[in-house]
Parts: sequence; structure tokens; C-alpha cells
Amino acid sequence: MPRAGQKLKTRKPAAVKPAAPARRTVDPLAGLPLLGWVEAHLEWLGVTGYSPDTVIARRTALRRFVSWCDERGLQQPADITKPVLDRYQRHLFYYRKPDGSPLTLGSQHGALAPLKTWFKWLARENHILYNPASELDLPKLPKHLPRAILSVQEVEAILAEADPQTPYGLRDRAMLELLYSTGLRRMEVAKLALYDVDPNRRLLFVREGKGRKDRVVPVGERALAWLERYLTEARPQLVAAEHEALFVTDYGERVSPAFVAQHVKRYMDFAGVHKPGATHLLRHAMATHMLEAGADVRVLQALLGHASLSTTEIYTHVSIEHLRAIHDATHPARLRRADSLADATTELWPLLDDED
Repeated sequence: MPRAGQKLKTRKPAAVKPAAPARRTVDPLAGLPLLGWVEAHLEWLGVTGYSPDTVIARRTALRRFVSWCDERGLQQPADITKPVLDRYQRHLFYYRKPDGSPLTLGSQHGALAPLKTWFKWLARENHILYNPASELDLPKLPKHLPRAILSVQEVEAILAEADPQTPYGLRDRAMLELLYSTGLRRMEVAKLALYDVDPNRRLLFVREGKGRKDRVVPVGERALAWLERYLTEARPQLVAAEHEALFVTDYGERVSPAFVAQHVKRYMDFAGVHKPGATHLLRHAMATHMLEAGADVRVLQALLGHASLSTTEIYTHVSIEHLRAIHDATHPARLRRADSLADATTELWPLLDDED
């Protein structure tokens, strides 16, 4: 709540420019028989609870396949056989983008996996006699380590760049602290509402995170202190009309995932941390730093909202402090630090004997 006698400043939302008349675009795939089966399948995905983002991604992949089939005169689902799908998989493997680079294995996997779901649905609904994609082997996805990991010093430098003397800086400091404390995704931060914060129990409720799954995560004391200060001092000055969004923009509207990422990247640049990534870097840093401090990987799985433990285990390969300590303590070729020159000489004698 505002302090006694405090004069609140309010900002009116910027005037919205009238939208221009929408241009009519012609769908190049309109009228193709296969496209009708695709749209029926996508409708089924929505009815059965798949997220809109999943439906959009699968529409893109299936339309690409329909376009490829049209070029080869394949018009009906029954025309598509296992050899046809094998040809399409080879097409994706040898395809080259305008810059000459191939599709990554992840992109190939993303183009083929929706086909398995689509043909399984077609067979189950008796639109085709058998599922030609039942034995389609998807590319094996490589397990990459995160491209960059922030150190504790780098994280603290980024957090310190947000100036809490202004409402905008105070909002950004609270948002950065919350990201590092909880490891939330940018989409999850943008969805947060006022009632999702339980300061008494230091808990945060994440509603419909990735995969439309809810979870509860604890909030650190420092992050919670900044958050409460933001709610008391900054948010009342930023919000234009009362609504439930936790974080709001300079004009009082709910922040978007892009807004969150842009502000994290901005403070990274201010702090001189030039590493690829933005919001996810704080998520990676939180997981790695907790592992190095002794956290169990299954606890991190629950905090990060990973459906599979194998996704969380990637951080065990990044967190090498424990491995380094064991290596230093047990490797026979180690050189222990000596307190004096005599001790150092004594320490080196076994090594010299070995060389002889």
C-alpha cells in the first residue's frame, strides 16, 4: 500500500492506432484434400486439451508435409505409405536452407513427430486401414549442454544493474530476483497474478506452465523482500487500471514473455555479461548453483517443472565443482599446496622418484 501522504502517479495507456483494413491473403494450400484431414486432426488436438502453442507447431509441420505431398501428386491419406514417409525423411535430411546449412536433428524431429500422431489418429478414426507411420524411426536427438552458464558473480552484477530508486527499476529488480530465485520460464513470469504469491509461506503458484501443468515453488527471502517492496512502492504507480497481473509494463499493462526477455538481456548488457541467451540463463544458473551447493536433482526437477528426470540431469554435467574437488583430492598426479618450501620439496620427492 502507498505510504501516508504519498502522491501517486498514474500513466494513461498510450493511444491505440486504429488498425488498417486486414489484407486478404490466399492460402496456397487451400482446396487440397489432405489439408482437410489436417484441420480435422488439429481440431481434435484442441478438443482433447493440447495447448495452443502445440497446435500451432503441429500445424506448421503438417502443412509442410502436405505441400511436399502435393508436389508429388499425393492427395489422399491412403496414398501415403511407409516408403513415402521414408522418402520424406530423406528429403528433410538432405534439405538445405537458403544459407546452405542443413536442418538440425531437432528440426527434423519436429517435422516428423507430428506425422506419427496424425497417422495414428487417422487409423484410430478408421480414415485409413493401417498406420504407415507406426514403424517410422525418428532422428535421435543429441543431448547438448547449455551454451553458457552464469557465475554467481555475474548474476549478482546483473541484478545490481536495476535501479530500485525508480518504479521501473524496482519492478525490474523484483522480476530479476524472482527469475533467479525460482527458475521460472519467461512465459510463466508473464502469467503470474497477484494471488499467485503467498508471502506468509514464501510460495509461488505457477498456473499452467509448460504442458499446462501447475506447480508450487518456494521463493527465497531476498526475492520475496524485493517483490513485496515492488508491490508496495512501484506497482501502484505503474498500473493504469486495476487488474490481477503481478508484473506490469511502463503503461500498466500485463508484461509479455518478450518484455521479460528483453529486460533481462538489457541488464546483461549493462553488466557487461555478453553471453548467448537471456531469461533461460537465469534458469540455468539457478539450477547449476543449487546443484553445486548440494541440492538433489529430483528436487530441482520439481522446482523447474520438468516432466522427465533426464531433462534435469543435464545440469549434473554442468555442475562440476564436486567432481573437481574429488579429482583434486584423489588423483595420483595432484600437487597439494605446501605450507613451506621444505614441505613442498618433500611433496615433490615421490614425483621425482617416479620420473627416474
